[in-house]
Amino acid sequence: MFGPKTLALDAMGGDHGPEVTVPGAALALAQHPELHFILAGSEPEIARVLAGYPDLAARSQIVHTDLAIGMEDKPSQALRRGKGSSMWLALDAVKTGRAHAAISAGNTGALMAMSRLILRPMPGIERPALAAQWPTINRPSIVLDVGSNIGASAQQLIIFALMGAAMARAHFDVERPTVGLLNVGSEEIKGNEEVKEAHARLKQGDLDLPFEYRGFVEGDQIGQGVVDVVVVEGFAGNIALKTAEGTARQIATYLKAAMMQSWQTKLGAWLARDGFRVLKDKIDPRRVNGGPFLGLNGIAIKSHGGTDAFGFASAINLGYEMAANDFNARLAADIGAIAPKLEAVRVDPAVEPVGSDIQAAGSQQSAGIQQSGERKTR
Repeated sequence: MFGPKTLALDAMGGDHGPEVTVPGAALALAQHPELHFILAGSEPEIARVLAGYPDLAARSQIVHTDLAIGMEDKPSQALRRGKGSSMWLALDAVKTGRAHAAISAGNTGALMAMSRLILRPMPGIERPALAAQWPTINRPSIVLDVGSNIGASAQQLIIFALMGAAMARAHFDVERPTVGLLNVGSEEIKGNEEVKEAHARLKQGDLDLPFEYRGFVEGDQIGQGVVDVVVVEGFAGNIALKTAEGTARQIATYLKAAMMQSWQTKLGAWLARDGFRVLKDKIDPRRVNGGPFLGLNGIAIKSHGGTDAFGFASAINLGYEMAANDFNARLAADIGAIAPKLEAVRVDPAVEPVGSDIQAAGSQQSAGIQQSGERKTR
């Protein structure tokens, strides 16, 4: 339920550190006065910025460390040298129950690896997934995975669907979200074997799932908001996300250049300024900033590293809403309810790639996560 919550912030994370994270926390506090904060990082740097926000200072505890994870550090390096860093301390506050969620704008790979090591995957979840909020013609959708895994089995795709639906319920207040599988076409003969297998199982309706399965979704339908949750493995999901971001910037550049061509177009732009303001707000990525790593024993939110205070506040708000709606408890109940039924999903004996340096990094600290470039056989 909504009420007092404590959030742990990696105050040194991102491109700007406390200059963004502290004002972002102040904005979030203005929206949710019941919040408390643990600010992990360099006390002198945090205190200098915090002095300008007395209300936030009264509700914050600084946990000092001189160690911070660099944006250029590899996940393996972050795990070897990162114990006691601001990112580590924020996650540890969640693990020990001192905070309800951790938010960081730091290195994505390091945050994923460190989150897996400290918080651990929930029972029944082999691979946590990184989810993104996606602006659409309707309300935003949840898209996952957008980069924490390379490849996914049919069973893992079904688990991703459960995780995305749980996030939609927590964040959008939708009791029975709609879910689709991203594919290269709507025909059932299209797609790789894992996607077709997951589709066939979801269509059967024997899993008693807490969402409504709508079938395949094509790439051009994501922005139409045809479903609340779009499920995809991480390689394709990350490409789709970055392509959409790049296309949005490209269109904005085209539009600005077109409006500046002549005095007539400049006048037209001035007359249409209110409409352009609405459009800018609609597609503003800061409003949907914050991607959670779903499937861990705790809430960890990744903020864009280059965001400003407004965007970081959005990531904080997401962490607060997920904690206040008991996201993890609801997801655990969903997984526990269908876990026995998922055993019937066919397991392909073929080797499965374990992509990315993220999983490779985790292997150096945790058994079961293999070195990057290796393959495992199930």
